[in-house]
Amino acid sequence: MFDLDKWHEITSALKKNKLRTILTGSGVMFGILILVTLLGLGQGFQNNLKSSLGNMATNSTVFWTDKTTIPYEGLARNRRFSFDNTDLIAMKRSIPAIENVAPDISAWSGGATYNTFRKDKKGKFSIKGTSPEMNKVVPVEVWSGRFINDNDLKEKRKVITIGPRVVDLMFEDDEEPLGQYLKVNGIYFKIIGTVKPLSQGMGMSDDLVQMPYTTLQQIYNRGDKFNVFMATAKVGESVEKLEDDIISLLSRRHKIHPDDKEAFGHFNIAKLFNKIFGLFNSIGFLFWVIGFGVLMTGIIGVSNIMLVVVKERTREIGVKRAIGAKPSAIISQIVTEAVFLTTFSGFWGLVLGVLIVEGIGKATVGSENPVILNPYVDIKVAFISLAVLVVFGCIAGLLPAQKAIRIKPVDALRYE
Repeated sequence: MFDLDKWHEITSALKKNKLRTILTGSGVMFGILILVTLLGLGQGFQNNLKSSLGNMATNSTVFWTDKTTIPYEGLARNRRFSFDNTDLIAMKRSIPAIENVAPDISAWSGGATYNTFRKDKKGKFSIKGTSPEMNKVVPVEVWSGRFINDNDLKEKRKVITIGPRVVDLMFEDDEEPLGQYLKVNGIYFKIIGTVKPLSQGMGMSDDLVQMPYTTLQQIYNRGDKFNVFMATAKVGESVEKLEDDIISLLSRRHKIHPDDKEAFGHFNIAKLFNKIFGLFNSIGFLFWVIGFGVLMTGIIGVSNIMLVVVKERTREIGVKRAIGAKPSAIISQIVTEAVFLTTFSGFWGLVLGVLIVEGIGKATVGSENPVILNPYVDIKVAFISLAVLVVFGCIAGLLPAQKAIRIKPVDALRYE
């Protein structure tokens, strides 16, 4: 039941020495402020990382060809080889764990200053051969039109999708790119889509021109060859196991010694992502430790001040005990005062922390390459922090309260 007299007594005690109360509460306030601010900024760092990765498949791997290092079946070492389009079909048919597999082919523009022309406009952009499956591995957002499809691959159509920077440099603001033609390395291609990469990794950028990989192979006389591809594992499948299965299959198809681990270059993107997010989890844990460390300093300060308060009010406690106050009432009084001080101070620390995080978030809006992106304080963190404050407030008041009830009423009445 709410006891008005009890709360009046608590507020009166805190007001009696305002400077001490403010300094004690400041320790708790700054502790929770630092904790909340660190966690909010940590979330901003994670948001920036996720934004740079976009929706890129994290269960993926990339393969490329290298030179053989072991002679095999009459073939010499240091032999170079390439993947071919039938390898894609074989991997899909023979490896159950594989979800998507897509070649990644880049076109070479020689030493030309520009490789793309339209009317009086010209530019030099990244040119890649791609497939519909690549859009599941390293996705793009289709702004208008469509992405490359299977019919484009089969018919080797001279069609392309272009990125935002290509649109800006090759077209006026009031021009519609769809259906227009660009001359890329001397050949005209019809624009079927404008796209925005959702990540800036794996060769993706805003100045990218993409065409069907079969078209690129034909135009640049590459036959059905390529040297790089990306693959993703099905949900629940190990990417490391997938890599072993791919190497085993391609070794047989290209007559490479089973023990020749140097012939295939490969990079486990899933392992990299796990390390990155593991690092951020470790940083988040470190932020909790630092924040709690500062908060505990404030809580210890509250406990010490409550010990001083108990000493100052020894005679008052003795009078209460002499007229029949129960030990539980004394304990309740001291603990409630400690909880009130920590919770009140912590609440304002939480509010200030949220405002700081929000302010930093607004300050970074519009930045080209922000280190911190959309920082925020999780509501769960707020509730957990307040709950911790209540618990620590109780702990901070228990020791002084126990000391208070151990004082004998006769000794307390004699205390000066």
